[in-house]
Amino acid sequence: IGLGSWQWQRMAWKQVLIAKIAARATAADPVSYIAALAEFVKSGDVEYKRVRVTGTFDHAEERHLYAPTTGSQGWHVYTLFKPDGGQPPLFVNRGWVPDTLKDPTKRAEGQVQGAVTVTGLARSDQTRGMFAPVDDAKGNRWYSRDTWVMRWGVEGPPPPDKLAVMRLQGYAPFSLDAEAEPANPGGWPKGGTTEIKISNRHLEYVVTWYGFALTLMLVFIVYVRQRLANLPE
Repeated sequence: IGLGSWQWQRMAWKQVLIAKIAARATAADPVSYIAALAEFVKSGDVEYKRVRVTGTFDHAEERHLYAPTTGSQGWHVYTLFKPDGGQPPLFVNRGWVPDTLKDPTKRAEGQVQGAVTVTGLARSDQTRGMFAPVDDAKGNRWYSRDTWVMRWGVEGPPPPDKLAVMRLQGYAPFSLDAEAEPANPGGWPKGGTTEIKISNRHLEYVVTWYGFALTLMLVFIVYVRQRLANLPE
């Protein structure tokens, strides 16, 4: 009964979480980049919040995150973005490209120059899974959304002793998944890659645990009735 009640509480929490994420991702008015940074400092939670930022892409700092689909091998293109006003740079997931277009020279039209405004959803770095392949920094192949690692490029992160004495430029504590519109020139990369899939199976767990509890109660009632029936008069 306790486990069933706990899952009931978890179900209510998950419903609130899903509603909050849906409201953030579909908000009519995105927040400014400065506001998103301030919110992260305040609460540490800007996941899926719509953010708008103006600046320039540094296409020399493009990273490729492995993102296969059911029909094709492919990559998410993360490019370093330098906001106006000297704000901390951040990585923007500009969208998906098939493996045949991984090389940026094959989609030169999409390598936009000059000042642009990007609107997208804020995403925190991923915790690397136990079975995630090892990143191939020299080959620009990354297998986990970890912009801290991506920022070092082909050299990879420095050893801890060197890192401890380095004066590092502050990067944003999140990346942005660019929206599908406006589309990139030439159609690549294709934005709007964010998939919001949050499992909510807690009602099944509620039924399961309460079902176990009811079954055990019935078994105990039968057991007690049999014992009472066998008592001497």
